[in-house]
Amino acid sequence: MQRRMFVKWISVLIIVTFFQTSVGFAEYQEKVENVIFMIPDGFSTSYATNYRIFKGDNISFDSLLVGMMKTNSANSWVTDSAAAATAMATGVKTNNRMIGVSPKGQELKTILEASKEAGKSTGLVTTVSITDATPAAFGAHVQSRKSEYDIAKQLVGKVDVLLGGGRSRFTPRSTEDENVIEIALSEGYRYMDNRKKLLNDSETGTRVLGLFAEEELTPVVDLQTDDQPSLAEMATEALRVLEKNEEGFFLMIESGQIDRAGHVHDPVWAMNEIKAFEEAVNKVLEFARQDQKTLVVIAGDHDTGGMSVGGYNEYVANIELVKEAKATGNKIASMLNKRRSNAKELVKQYSGITLTKKEEKEIKKAKKKEVAIVLNDIISKRAYVGWNTHVHSGVDVPIYAYGPASQNFRGHLDNTDLPKKIAEALEITF
Repeated sequence: MQRRMFVKWISVLIIVTFFQTSVGFAEYQEKVENVIFMIPDGFSTSYATNYRIFKGDNISFDSLLVGMMKTNSANSWVTDSAAAATAMATGVKTNNRMIGVSPKGQELKTILEASKEAGKSTGLVTTVSITDATPAAFGAHVQSRKSEYDIAKQLVGKVDVLLGGGRSRFTPRSTEDENVIEIALSEGYRYMDNRKKLLNDSETGTRVLGLFAEEELTPVVDLQTDDQPSLAEMATEALRVLEKNEEGFFLMIESGQIDRAGHVHDPVWAMNEIKAFEEAVNKVLEFARQDQKTLVVIAGDHDTGGMSVGGYNEYVANIELVKEAKATGNKIASMLNKRRSNAKELVKQYSGITLTKKEEKEIKKAKKKEVAIVLNDIISKRAYVGWNTHVHSGVDVPIYAYGPASQNFRGHLDNTDLPKKIAEALEITF
């Protein structure tokens, strides 16, 4: 009797093990046709935690957490966005400020370029300039991230869908320069410069250039008009155009202003940009669930600002305080009168906080370039959000993944591992 029971349990164990192995093997073998690489610039675990508290609920992509990622560049434990994006695009570390080239200046093939060579369509979407460091690193090769006109010229023709800000980077700097928008039109792009054109776009052409601001898009919490699209709306348009290619596509979507908020210690700006990013993620996941051949990878390029959850020698976290705020610190600072005597009124109106006399004095004494930061630090202190730098920190950042081959992103990875694993999933040479 005992022998029969033993044999029976062994048989069950073998069947279960075989089933699990088969499922794991099948999962690994699932075909990946499309990749959507989403980069919340400056986002780390502290931003995730604070946003969860701010939202009052889990983040919609919390369940997709698979690992953590190292972010250092070739010449520093603390990376800038250019080196970070280059590593995430090429699989090779470079020095800070360099785009798409090795520390010695050699051009490096990017995962976007490899996807293009494999017959796939390509796209870049961002809330900052399309020539800024993160999108630039996926399709351009320059010694300095400041060479944004040259970056614009390199992106056009190589990337099928370009949506974001940076219109000024596409126009001539001198009489010797070409108008890059005109070059794009001559190469079959349809051009749009406002949200209405984007939302009404139903054309079948596969190349789109959308430049919705001279520089960066307006922070979502500061928007007072409807002439600029949201990140979710740009993502939706990019997917509509790119999915026409039967060979698949590679799309990078960046939420660039989480980083901007961190640099100036603005929790209102940061939380609202993460909210907009989450909305874009939800649109992407909706597409991926229906398609079933799309790999979605989400990872910040680095931490910005060294944000903490709680602080100021108190066991308190109160970032919910900024939930009803209606403007960034930069916006409030721009509305101050010459003597800054209206600071108390404006801060109350746009953040709900009543300034103390000491805080009013701090605002009045601040240098012109530092007024917004002083405002932000006052609001951060009330919300018990600490900061330890105005640049980046070198902490690891979370990785999220969904879809076929998502299991390959588990564990503690280097930023150079991500494009290699994406190439492996796509079965392309890289």
